[in-house]
Amino acid sequence: MSSNHNQHEHRQDNHPVGHHHHPHVHSEASLRKIVNRLSRIEGHIRGIKTMVQESRPCPEVLVQIAAVKGAVDRVARLILDEHLSECITRAAQEGNIETEIEELKAALDRFIL
Repeated sequence: MSSNHNQHEHRQDNHPVGHHHHPHVHSEASLRKIVNRLSRIEGHIRGIKTMVQESRPCPEVLVQIAAVKGAVDRVARLILDEHLSECITRAAQEGNIETEIEELKAALDRFIL
């Protein structure tokens, strides 16, 4: 494995499709981008908590919550794009595309609802 890729395993023991376990290899740049965005979201949420503790006006708090929701949606899109370009492609090459697609559908059902 090259130094610019990071391998991790996804385990979904309680997944409706069944047990799923395979290594994922993502570029360091991709992981760094996602983690950095999540860190910014985490900081933003701490800021919202402070706003609430300081009794800031509700409309101000709601605007910040909307910003966080948008940021979370953008991170989800990055992860989905990464999954489609890396994981689904690899599953097709390895011959287990049907399982991977079913698991993606189940994850999307939980995400969209």
